[in-house]
Amino acid sequence: MQKLFRWASKWWLGLIPLAVMWGFAAWNNTLPVEADLSARSSAALKDTVLDKTRITVDGRDVSLAADAFSEEGRRDAVMAVETVPGVRLVDDRTRLVPEAKPFVWNAERDVVRVTLSGSAPLPSMKGRLTEVARKEVGGAEVADQMGLARGAPPRFEAAATLLLDQIGKLKDGKITITDTKVNLSGMARDLGGREAIAAALKNLPEGFSIAANDVKAPPYIFQAYKDPVAATVTLTGYVPDNTIHAAIATSAARKFFTEKVVDNLKASVGAPGSFNTAVIAALGALSRLSTGTLVVSDREVKLSGDALYEAAANDIRAGLGKDFPKNWQYKPEITVKPAAGPVDGTVCQQLFTDLLAKGKIRFAAKRADIDPDSAAILDHLIETALRCPTTNVEVAGHTDADGEGGFNRALSEKRAQAVIDYLVKAGLPASRFTAVGHGSTQPVAGNDTDDGKAQNRRIEFLVR
Repeated sequence: MQKLFRWASKWWLGLIPLAVMWGFAAWNNTLPVEADLSARSSAALKDTVLDKTRITVDGRDVSLAADAFSEEGRRDAVMAVETVPGVRLVDDRTRLVPEAKPFVWNAERDVVRVTLSGSAPLPSMKGRLTEVARKEVGGAEVADQMGLARGAPPRFEAAATLLLDQIGKLKDGKITITDTKVNLSGMARDLGGREAIAAALKNLPEGFSIAANDVKAPPYIFQAYKDPVAATVTLTGYVPDNTIHAAIATSAARKFFTEKVVDNLKASVGAPGSFNTAVIAALGALSRLSTGTLVVSDREVKLSGDALYEAAANDIRAGLGKDFPKNWQYKPEITVKPAAGPVDGTVCQQLFTDLLAKGKIRFAAKRADIDPDSAAILDHLIETALRCPTTNVEVAGHTDADGEGGFNRALSEKRAQAVIDYLVKAGLPASRFTAVGHGSTQPVAGNDTDDGKAQNRRIEFLVR
C-alpha cells in the first residue's frame, strides 16, 4: 500500500513532457495557418486602393490597418478580408486619409530640379505625375514631396498633367493648383515659351480656370558686333519675322557697313513694338564706330565702342536715341580710338580712294542734302584727313547724265560743298578744301543702265 502511494504521488511528472509536445504541435500547426491567412488576406486586397496596409494574424483572427481614400473603399477592404475562407474575425483598424481643404498641388522648377509638393489623391496618380515631370524636364532631378489627401476636384490628374507639360517650357517658376484655380509664375526658357504656355492653358479641363499667369518672357535680344580686324559685322539674336529680318540685313549690308555682314539672326515672337525702327537707327550709330558692340534687350539699347575722333564721339552720344520710339532707353558708352600716325599726301590719297571705293556718300534725290546714313563713310574720310593735316584736298562732285547739263554741274558743286561743310563742322579747317562740280562730264561708267548711273553719281577726294 505504501509503495502504491509513492508511485501515485509521482505520476504527474509524466505530464510535463506531454504538455511540451502538445504545445509544440499546436504552435507548429498554427504558424502555417496564420501565414496562409495573411497571404490570402493580402491577395484579397489586391484590387482595393489603400496606403500603408498592414495585416497581422493571430490564430484565425486578422487585424487590418490601412489608410483608405474613401469610405466605400474602406468598407470594401474590410469586407474583402472578412470573406477570406478561414478568417474568424477582422479587427478593423482602417482609417480615412485626411481631407485637404483647400486641395493644393505644386510643381516648382529651379536651376537644378523640379519639386512636386502639396497633395495627390492616390498613390498611383502620385507616381504617374512624377513620371510625367521626369519626361518633361529632360533629365533634370525630380523631387517628389507630395503627400496623399482626399478632396481633389474632378479631372485633377488631367489638369496637373497638362500643367506639367508646361514646366519644361520654364527656366524657373512655379505652378499651383488650388482646388480648381491655377496660378503660374516664373521665366520662360525660350522666346515664344510664354505664348506657348498661354496657348496650352486654353485646353485646361472643364471646371478649371486661370487665377493668375505671371510667366515672363526672357529678354528679347538683338546683338551686332563690328570687328575691324576681321572686317566683319556679326548679327545675332532675334527678329520678329522674315520681312523685318530682310529689312535689317539689307540695311546693314547696303546702307551702313562696308564690312562683310555675317547674319546669324533667327525669327521669334516677343519683339517689343517698333523693334525694326530702333534697331536700324542703332545700326547706323554702330557703323560710325571703329570697333563696337550693339545690344538691344527688350526696349533698352546699349552701344559701346570707339569713335574715330572726338567730335564723332560727341555726335554719336548726343544723337543716339533721337530716332528711337518713345519709352525706349539707350546707353551710349563711346570712347575715342587712339589717333593713327600722320601720313604723307600720297598715302593720304590712297586712303581716300580706298574708302570711296568701298562706300558712297549719298544725297537726297536732285538735292545737295547728305543722307544721314552716309555718316560712317564721312567719319572715316575725316579721320584720314586728320592724318594728313598739311595737305589740301579738292572735293569733286559728279552726277549721271540725266537732266540738263547746267543743273547737273551746279548740283554736283553744291553736293561737294555740302561735304566740305560736314568736314568743317567736324573741326577741319575750311581753307584746306575746295569744292568742284563736274556734273556728268567725267563718267566712270555708261549712263544707259541704273548701275552705271549709280557709279557716276559720286564724290571724289583729290589731294593737291
